[in-house]
Amino acid sequence: MTQHEEVKRRLYLMLEDMEFRLARITMDIKRSDEPLEKDFAEQGTQKENDEVLDYLGNAARSEIAQIRQAIKRIDEDKYGLCEVCDEPIGKERLEVLPYSTMCIKCASQAHR
Repeated sequence: MTQHEEVKRRLYLMLEDMEFRLARITMDIKRSDEPLEKDFAEQGTQKENDEVLDYLGNAARSEIAQIRQAIKRIDEDKYGLCEVCDEPIGKERLEVLPYSTMCIKCASQAHR
C-alpha cells in the first residue's frame, strides 16, 4: 500500500458524492421530474432556482476536476507538494482540503 492510499480512497468517495450531486442538479435543471409551471410567477421562481442550481453545478464540476487532479497527483507521486514552490503542503491543510495544490503561503499570495 502506498503512502497516500487512504487519501486516494477518501478522494474517490468524495468524487462519487460530487458526481451524484451533479447528476441530481442536472436532473433538476432538465426538469426530469416535472415541467415548468403554467403560472408565469411560478415560472419566474423556478427559473431563479435554476440559476442557483446552475451555479451549484458549476461549483461541483470544478470540485470534481480538482479531486481528479489530486488522484492523478497521487498516481504521479506528486501529491502533497505545492505546485508553485514545490515545498510540502501542510498535513492539516491536506486533511481539510485533500485536493489542495498549493501550500498555505502560496495560496494566500495567489489570492491577493
